[in-house]
Amino acid sequence: MKTQLCRWLSAAFFAFCILPAQSWALGYTQTKYPIVLVHGLFGFDNIGPFGYWYGIPSALTADGAKVYVTQVSAANSTEVRGEQLLTQVKQILAATGAAKVNLIGHSHGGPTARYVASVRPDLVASVTSVGGVNKGSAVADILVHVAPPGSLSNAVLTSVTNGLSSMINWLSGNPTLPQSSWAAAMSLSTAGSAKFNAAHPEGVPTTACGEGAYQVNGVRYFSWSGGSSYTNVLDVVDPWLLLTSAAFGGAKNDGMVASCSSHLGKVIRDDYGMNHLDEVNQTAGIVNLFETNPKTLYRQHANRLQSLGL
Repeated sequence: MKTQLCRWLSAAFFAFCILPAQSWALGYTQTKYPIVLVHGLFGFDNIGPFGYWYGIPSALTADGAKVYVTQVSAANSTEVRGEQLLTQVKQILAATGAAKVNLIGHSHGGPTARYVASVRPDLVASVTSVGGVNKGSAVADILVHVAPPGSLSNAVLTSVTNGLSSMINWLSGNPTLPQSSWAAAMSLSTAGSAKFNAAHPEGVPTTACGEGAYQVNGVRYFSWSGGSSYTNVLDVVDPWLLLTSAAFGGAKNDGMVASCSSHLGKVIRDDYGMNHLDEVNQTAGIVNLFETNPKTLYRQHANRLQSLGL
């Protein structure tokens, strides 16, 4: 009995030593400014009980963070989505009394958040781009090429995708948000991203695969992304991302965005074993079992912002 007790205590002590206890400590995610999450293309805040940021808001709020999940057009230009986000940021600041927000955008949410920081840097403490389309996507380039304006393919594609976008916003309780899948495709293309970056260059790397300025106009910039397309055989979306990854010609990507294109400001990592949906803990938490859980990454980042006084 005594031997068995000693073994149990030894095992418990060993577990205590190796578990990242600090990352689950009270106040670990408590940032000075609210965290505002910005979804990507065909995204939403919540549809019924299902959230775009699956389990991430609750993981952040568990230890002190104030988190707000925004809803912009499921498909539209970066500028249109950015103005919608700016309105919501102002509402959040008015409701909380905070002076600024920490914006975290996924996919098209990255440039959307950047727009707000560019036009109103006084309202933004930080921008974090997760799998952000900061220098365009080869997938968008292909769509723009195969469905040029005026073609039958364009008419069919935009009709279907605009309908899908409208349905997404209707299901999430925002039926009046304007939709334009073609404007979204143009914004996410390499050419469209270059045009946007010329007007809003803050944090964007000046080299092909480097880092951008860590701080501009008082706003700190960060980014991270995955570098795998197929990560879990149980996820029904992974085969699609494996297919779209072929568009990048062998360059490291997450199935929708090349790793180098995702860079913004301080690059935390661009090679996590995650695909584009794993980055927001989708589909329904079916992610790579052999990689850091996405919820942990967001918690670690909240603590990073906390340590910087943000």
